[in-house]
Amino acid sequence: MQPLLDEVKNAIERLPDRPNVFSLPIDEIRARAIEFGTPTVFGNTNWVSTVKNRSAALTVHLGSPSVRSSEPTSKKRDIRKHAPDTIRTLHRYLERAPLLRVDCRVGDNNEFAPECTMYLSQYRRETVRLAHKVLQTFFASRRADGPRLTVVFVPEWQERERQILVFPEIGVTYVLGTDYYGEAKNALLRMAMWKAKQQGMLGLHAGTKIIRAVGPDGVPRRLGMLLFGMAASGKTTHICSNHGLDKPGEGVEIAQDEVVFWRSDGSALGSERGFYVKTEGLHPDAHPLLYRAASSPNAILDNVMVDYQGNVYFDDRTLTANGRAIIQRNDLGDLASPSVDLPPLAEIDGLIIGFMVRKYTVVPIASRLTPEQAAVAFLLAESIDSPGAESSPRPRQGEVGSNPLFVGNPADEANTFYELVKSHECKVACYMLNTGGVGELVEQLIDGARRVQKKVTRVEIPEMSAVIRGIARNTIRWREDANWMVETPDYIDGL
Repeated sequence: MQPLLDEVKNAIERLPDRPNVFSLPIDEIRARAIEFGTPTVFGNTNWVSTVKNRSAALTVHLGSPSVRSSEPTSKKRDIRKHAPDTIRTLHRYLERAPLLRVDCRVGDNNEFAPECTMYLSQYRRETVRLAHKVLQTFFASRRADGPRLTVVFVPEWQERERQILVFPEIGVTYVLGTDYYGEAKNALLRMAMWKAKQQGMLGLHAGTKIIRAVGPDGVPRRLGMLLFGMAASGKTTHICSNHGLDKPGEGVEIAQDEVVFWRSDGSALGSERGFYVKTEGLHPDAHPLLYRAASSPNAILDNVMVDYQGNVYFDDRTLTANGRAIIQRNDLGDLASPSVDLPPLAEIDGLIIGFMVRKYTVVPIASRLTPEQAAVAFLLAESIDSPGAESSPRPRQGEVGSNPLFVGNPADEANTFYELVKSHECKVACYMLNTGGVGELVEQLIDGARRVQKKVTRVEIPEMSAVIRGIARNTIRWREDANWMVETPDYIDGL
């Protein structure tokens, strides 16, 4: 494997000097991208890709045994087997294809902010939109020393050979045969999480914010929050919510939506300036903050239904159930935190860690966990083949920390998480929060279709907001649940 890694590394090092590699000013990239988009009544632009989901089933990690992914499918085994030939064919192609170079940075701090480069083939000119989206998601490059991550993105690769080859140890990912933007974003975040682990941090697939809440004693507290959850679990909805914290001095400061790097002092370094949020079901009444940001002229829409007059239909699933928007933190208004980073625990009054689940329909609406139980929840996190991944929706093995970008040994991740929680036990409180529902009756038809005979009764947004508000204000009355062997609510104000 090492000779192959050396071959990839050498090819990447030669790319900047090739005559077929070029750069463009940010404004020109945007102007070129807009040519291929659809303008909306909001004053922003929607783009539609051919591939509309992550190719998780075609993503393979290559390198030493510490990063190598298990290959449970014949397709993944086939990709791995033919990787050397694929890579050599790709390297020859990269000598001839027009490659747009885009530089950016994951994070906005002086401790860990990897510099990133994407080489995007412009054989299909309309895919310039991918460069525009990367620049609207991540921070401007400082051209500094330190970790460097590289993505080579070739959308026009043969469809039958579509694959994502990840080389975490050398910070390189090859994305072949897809034009879905999520692959570019995920490639950079996946590699950044691996690099963070090598520096003693824990990359988390979690949203973060500061909560200011007044307790029963009338004393205001400033709390950090880490919120885990897979797609469609409600993570983004509740990160971008004030939970009805309306007393004087109360409120929230939204920091991040997807990936942070947790350090031993309890701080969590952010990664993005733009949030890539799901738009299905987005409504001004249920999601006022997210709707306002997604309908801003600064937003970028991705695979959303837009008609010939520019009207936007977030609920329309004709194109996909995985419509997205890149929203800017600036458009969150006063609820955006001054920094994308959570401060160290020494600078705040505590940290709330929440695991959002929606498929475990029988678990309590909220459970208070010990550090040991929290580590198990982290390790065995609920997962579902969500609309963000290209496969059928069926329960499967959980992904560590609800993290679809995980690389490495699950035990290492779980032990690191446990040690961090345990070392700050006096200031860290962990909870499982159930945003799912009960009572659905479904008939499976002979052609595989589902006929819903009885609709599900779900935990609604105001109800989960009441739970989080009660946790922050410390007003929930807890009791030991003999059946679940965790503490569950005996009383929640407003629920």
